Amino acid sequence: MGNITFIEKNGEQHLVAISEDQSLMQMAMDNDIPGVDADCGGQCACGTCHVIIEDKWFSKIGHVSDTETQMLEMTPEQAKTSRLSCQISVTQEMDGMVVRLPEFQM
Repeated sequence: MGNITFIEKNGEQHLVAISEDQSLMQMAMDNDIPGVDADCGGQCACGTCHVIIEDKWFSKIGHVSDTETQMLEMTPEQAKTSRLSCQISVTQEMDGMVVRLPEFQM
């Protein structure tokens, strides 16, 4: 079984075992990762599950939809590798992925 590391803005790290067939958002929620609010429950309607994916992983996690792009444009800390964690399906191939959390969610 693989792991994904979530890193809070203050540098605190959370190593979480991969749970396939879940979204990255749900995995964060199930493991009480601080900073992932997920107010809309994974509907890509609020932007409160914003994460910043480490560069080397960004091309491996799927494409950004137009709806997700619109939500990300409203986030105060948008980066070139920003994603909404509700839109990322977790797989074992993500073993070792690093996910940074912004200081604030929308």
